[in-house]
Amino acid sequence: MNDTRERVVVTEVGLRDGLQSIARIMSTDDKRRWIDAAYAAGVRHMEVASFVPARLLPQMADAADVVAHALSYRDLGVSALVPNLQGARYALEAGVQRIVAPISVSAAHSVANVRKTPAEMIDAFAAMRELIDSASSTCGHRVVLIAGLSTVFGCTLQGAVPYADIAAIARAAVQAGADVIALGDTTGEATPRQVGEVIELVRDVAGERLRSLHFHDTRGLALANTLVALQHGIREFDASLAGLGGCPHAPGATGNVNTEDLVFMLDSMGYDTGIDITRLLASREVLAQALPGEPLYGYLARAGLPKQAADAGSARASAEYPQSSRRSQSSVSQALP
Repeated sequence: MNDTRERVVVTEVGLRDGLQSIARIMSTDDKRRWIDAAYAAGVRHMEVASFVPARLLPQMADAADVVAHALSYRDLGVSALVPNLQGARYALEAGVQRIVAPISVSAAHSVANVRKTPAEMIDAFAAMRELIDSASSTCGHRVVLIAGLSTVFGCTLQGAVPYADIAAIARAAVQAGADVIALGDTTGEATPRQVGEVIELVRDVAGERLRSLHFHDTRGLALANTLVALQHGIREFDASLAGLGGCPHAPGATGNVNTEDLVFMLDSMGYDTGIDITRLLASREVLAQALPGEPLYGYLARAGLPKQAADAGSARASAEYPQSSRRSQSSVSQALP
């Protein structure tokens, strides 16, 4: 099928950001089922784990096993979040292709979240860069290091986050060796006008390294903010199936932008996500079975697909979504952005 639509990458982060914010622990088998269902729906980028001590975040105790399963899909981009150098070592040993380091612009959130000031996290980030570079000859593929700037649009602990602080941290992350700068609305406080201003602010500092946005839907503005980010050239977004997620150290911050709603909006605008919305909606059943009683969100799941969208999706499915294919971890695709 000849498809000339512009590509937008949707990274499923529910396995990490979604699960770390709820009390119930999803079994490793259920996480594997989630990965399988997401892949079958066409998702090709997933943040599947966080390498942190199990005593602090028991939901992530099986991080290495979950990564291993994700890597069994040859064309799946597998990311993990790491808060420190030791976590980066574990992530490299597990074979992840992208490492996301959370760097809070808000000092109050940074200390609460990773027990380091923003400046100390930049130092840790630089050490991760050195570790990745030294391991590049042995890990078998290029590992992308992402500076995940959090609380960029506001902080429930500190309040307003000055633009000067955002620019300073973004500049420091670039100087410390970031391959990608990602901006996170950790507390769901971003507004459309602010999103545009911050993107242009950081682009002046980071240039093409600014590639990704991570929105929360705490105040119902995640899709509106996504639209503004699209208008400012962003083509990579995080999302969480059924809107799971939040932040343990951002009181009142609720779930991530809903993957299904985001994909539906992008598809309706003519962008190519590579994701089959019907299969994506069906994958919610994994969460319903594995997390009984856990609230699952989403306008599309509640209202259903419009008939014309369902018909169009059925017509494309056989051509766009071939059978899942696997190969060994040693030959994982290296063609990640």
